[in-house]
Amino acid sequence: MFENASRTELSAIGEFALIEHITKDIQLQQNTVKGVGDDAAVIDQGNGTFTLVSTDLLVEGVHFDLSYFPLKHLGYKSITTNLSDIYAMNGTPKQVTVSIALSNRFSLEAVEEIYSGIRLACNHYKIDLVGGDTSTAKQGLMISVTAIGEVAAEKITYRNGAKPLELVVVSGDLGASYCGYQVLEREKRIFLDNPNAQPDLAGYDYIIERQLKPEARKDVVAILENLGVKPSSMIDISDGLASECFHLAKQSGVGITLYEEKIPIDPTTYNFARELDLDPVVTALSGGEDYELLMTISQQDYAKIENHPDLTVIGFVTEAAEGMNLISKGGQKHGLKAQGWKAF
Repeated sequence: MFENASRTELSAIGEFALIEHITKDIQLQQNTVKGVGDDAAVIDQGNGTFTLVSTDLLVEGVHFDLSYFPLKHLGYKSITTNLSDIYAMNGTPKQVTVSIALSNRFSLEAVEEIYSGIRLACNHYKIDLVGGDTSTAKQGLMISVTAIGEVAAEKITYRNGAKPLELVVVSGDLGASYCGYQVLEREKRIFLDNPNAQPDLAGYDYIIERQLKPEARKDVVAILENLGVKPSSMIDISDGLASECFHLAKQSGVGITLYEEKIPIDPTTYNFARELDLDPVVTALSGGEDYELLMTISQQDYAKIENHPDLTVIGFVTEAAEGMNLISKGGQKHGLKAQGWKAF
């Protein structure tokens, strides 16, 4: 066994520092325009079109809990969360591959249920399932999905294009998925204490659906196209709004200021967060798994989006020296903190 006296725990550096560490010496030798560091890799086809490639891995006990996560929903979510990365590049997904590793506690019928959700997502988003792999696992279930898409070279949007004085815009509403997760975890604890108890999910349909069956924002890409707006930078919100703002800012070499009162939060999310004595804004900033799109746009495009119900201006881009900030409802400036999902 390999011994290392100067052992570094992965938890000490975190997911993103780990990615930077293991990819820092990679040299691109083919027609790759963009490798690691964005929502998807970008490959130049030489005809004015870029191919987009993105991969995600879902692991039982880490990314999902089968005590309350239906297998069909899991199959659906494994696809949509991956497609979200393609839409975040202003692209269109075309194909997916699905690889699955599972232990012998899963039956053929269970696998069929997972793939029924996968097929449903493929049909809904009009993409082709073109391959993958299957393997046994000592325990649990793992699903890896690779999404392949395309985008015209002049339409592609990276994380690194934000400029000072531009507007920060988000689609939809935030924090719902995290609150849905909290509902399900609460009911799980109640069931473990009393197996005869019936789940009380009434009134929580919206936030539970955002956790169990999230949708990728295909429609937002179409909306921007129809409005004649090309974002200068864009990313999908998988790890929480604050974390994604930090990614955009770092890649673009800028700062970002958000307004607390502008962050869109659905009433069901707001009320449930209060029910748990949580700050609804914190659930939006740090909850994650909303799969909305965060973008920056020119001030000249504000008039095009100002009345659109699916797009909200929540802040502006600053010079890097001004850092990352949140303006409270009382007008106080606070340092923005990224406390989203931690992989290790």
